[in-house]
Amino acid sequence: MHTLTIAGNISKFRHSRKITQEQLASFMGVTKASVSKWETGQSVPDVTLLPQLAAFFDVTIDELVGYNPQLSKEQIQKLYLEFTEDFAAQPFEAVMDKTHAYVKRYYSCYPFLVQICILWLNHYTLAQGEANQSHVLEDLDQLCGHILQGSRSLELCNDVLAIQAMGKLALGKPLEAIDALEETFCPTNLARQSDMVLTQAYLAAADTDKADRLTQICMYNHLLGLVAGARTYLAIHTGSLGVCETTIARIEQLCGIFALEQLHPNSMATFEYQAALCYAAHKEKQQTLRHLRTYLSCLEALFSPGCLALHGDAYFTRINEWFEELGSGVHAPRNRNVILNDAKQTLSHPAFSFLEGESGFEKLKEALNHLK
Repeated sequence: MHTLTIAGNISKFRHSRKITQEQLASFMGVTKASVSKWETGQSVPDVTLLPQLAAFFDVTIDELVGYNPQLSKEQIQKLYLEFTEDFAAQPFEAVMDKTHAYVKRYYSCYPFLVQICILWLNHYTLAQGEANQSHVLEDLDQLCGHILQGSRSLELCNDVLAIQAMGKLALGKPLEAIDALEETFCPTNLARQSDMVLTQAYLAAADTDKADRLTQICMYNHLLGLVAGARTYLAIHTGSLGVCETTIARIEQLCGIFALEQLHPNSMATFEYQAALCYAAHKEKQQTLRHLRTYLSCLEALFSPGCLALHGDAYFTRINEWFEELGSGVHAPRNRNVILNDAKQTLSHPAFSFLEGESGFEKLKEALNHLK
């Protein structure tokens, strides 16, 4: 993203101070020819001369050589999108090498490093073999540790703790994931009410615009969190059909009210898929097929033009501006083709084997394979 521009900078700084190459050479104790070569890029100053040269121009060494260790929000979003496209089109190891090179280049740009952690977590399954996948997850764990040690942002560190815990779970280390999160998570912690306190503070300060925006963001996040929690609840209670049916009925009513299939089809798709798994566990053919049809409908909405990106709707009118501020912007965490290829494998789950040969199920598989 950034290239060193020491040659142009020396020339620029010298001209801005209206001094000649001879004067600069005299101060630095080198020949005029050396300064000329520095400015034309034929050679660079010895590293021991950089502090003296920077002091002469009254700039930092980073400014002198043209190195910026930080990336803007827009640059981070652009790189994340570039990497997701690379993972979909290029050999996995080559893209990993590229991301590692950027990590070394921007090792102190913690918002960027967080996005790299998210990138690795979302793509490690593309690595060939369990050993290579574990290697990616171990790199992820080390990078999370570096961010936690160096970043002063509490918000960033909280995000990293969650990412690190997910990586440990993927590595088959649930106890370490618990250790990473248990102390920071407490349902009765007053800090968890800080969003509502902040909203009330905005209202008290007569800043209704910020209060409105924050409230929409909170409602949106709580809605998606409720659906995600219900999905996990179904997995926990798969053996109890009564609990599952009550949960499914309540969440589907909620999702209908908030038009979640259009607002966030991925959340609805994953919930409907889990609902189908619950009914499949009890060999309830018709209900399994019903939820698989809804699952397919959500996928069709998800992969329709423009829907893979995060977006609001006629009710959530203030969240688009928030999406733009996220590390990866409005874009999905993985490339469209990668997500689609994974989705096409979902009906191969062993739980659905009792439906093999069933005309409705075969039609669903055919429709899923034709998604583009």
